[in-house]
Amino acid sequence: MTTVFKSAEEILAAVGQTLGASEWMTVTQERINLFADATDDHQWIHVDPVKAKDGAFGACIAHGYLSLSLVARFLPEIATLKNLRMGVNYGTDKVRFPSAVKVGSRLRGKGELIAAEKTKDGGVQATIRVTVEIEGGERPACVVDTISRYYF
Repeated sequence: MTTVFKSAEEILAAVGQTLGASEWMTVTQERINLFADATDDHQWIHVDPVKAKDGAFGACIAHGYLSLSLVARFLPEIATLKNLRMGVNYGTDKVRFPSAVKVGSRLRGKGELIAAEKTKDGGVQATIRVTVEIEGGERPACVVDTISRYYF
């Protein structure tokens, strides 16, 4: 389910609302390896399945920052913005990684609009808390307050 916003006023009126959830996606070893290549973080817990099998998690795990970066994929599925001239990432607050993501896990993002305010330049700044859930998991992989500026 996605929430559709057509104006800054609709965003301002929706503070405190749950926005919905993205589709589930599987975290593959290939995705983890590509992220390792992109960030030059080739720690064995991410990229060596043989050694990781005997490690603390029993398998390779995704980088925490990979879980965070997937928020960019999940956000457009959580909230659709119509009539948008431009949207920019402004930053994040309170990034946490409560649980490791084992290779083969399925993730999705759930969103809640926790704050919104008009900006001096005619936009709206929205803070959406995205919880990256692990299917069947007790704790999420990542929780982050994303801050975006939207111009309609």
